[in-house]
Amino acid sequence: MDTTRGTASPESAGLSRRLLLAVGGVVLLGGCAVTDSVRPSSPAGRSRPGTPGPVRPAAARRPAQARHHAGHREREPGTDEQPMRFIDDGHKAIALTIDDGPSPVYTPQVLRLLHRYGITASFSMIGVNVAAYPGVARAVADAGHMIVNHTQHHRNLAFMWPAGVADEMDLATEAIHRATGRVPDMFRAPYGSWSQTVLQRCRDTGMTPLDWSVDPRDWSRPGVTAIIQNIMDNIRTGSIILEHDGGGNRSQTVAALSVVIPRLLDAGYQFRTP
Repeated sequence: MDTTRGTASPESAGLSRRLLLAVGGVVLLGGCAVTDSVRPSSPAGRSRPGTPGPVRPAAARRPAQARHHAGHREREPGTDEQPMRFIDDGHKAIALTIDDGPSPVYTPQVLRLLHRYGITASFSMIGVNVAAYPGVARAVADAGHMIVNHTQHHRNLAFMWPAGVADEMDLATEAIHRATGRVPDMFRAPYGSWSQTVLQRCRDTGMTPLDWSVDPRDWSRPGVTAIIQNIMDNIRTGSIILEHDGGGNRSQTVAALSVVIPRLLDAGYQFRTP
């Protein structure tokens, strides 16, 4: 009679235990790997993939120049990526832009001057001024000049959050539309202070960002002769000239334009709008 039937030997029992331990270890490791692959990121220290972090102010974002080195294609001025600093409308084509109005004192003087020489300009208007002097804004539009959004309060947008930037731009558009019936399709940042937030808002609203290439700093009242000399020394084909009809006493600007405009026309320049 076989007395060992149904009873494992010590050697075979030890082997079975070792096999069970090995299999169990593989299962346990596999379970840990699966658990780690689906575990959400810790809420402290890092964000989950695909979840945006806190929005940074525009001034803290990388400028467009830095992004170009990261593999983004450089775009020409005047596209939706970079502000327009020159126009491309033929030989000796230039643009005159007038900022910070409308003014009940100086805007009509500038309009009469432009009418005298049969030229058009672009007026970058501040929303609160448009609301205060809607008749002057309408006179600019009725004379055939371009109206550019120049924000509601002329604040430095580079130091504002996206919601504030949107308000400054949208409120000015509403004020201009109420006064003139026009929706501006160009935007000029106060102080020429651009940020990626501002440029993105321009894209979202379909407005082309407009800058300048000739700045005689007429707002600082350097003298009529200095304004004239600065423009004549720096003008060339495609230049966008910056002048002001609002924000203070602009009598020097009007006096300088009365000399500069005929000189530029005599030199063969042609005034265009961007």
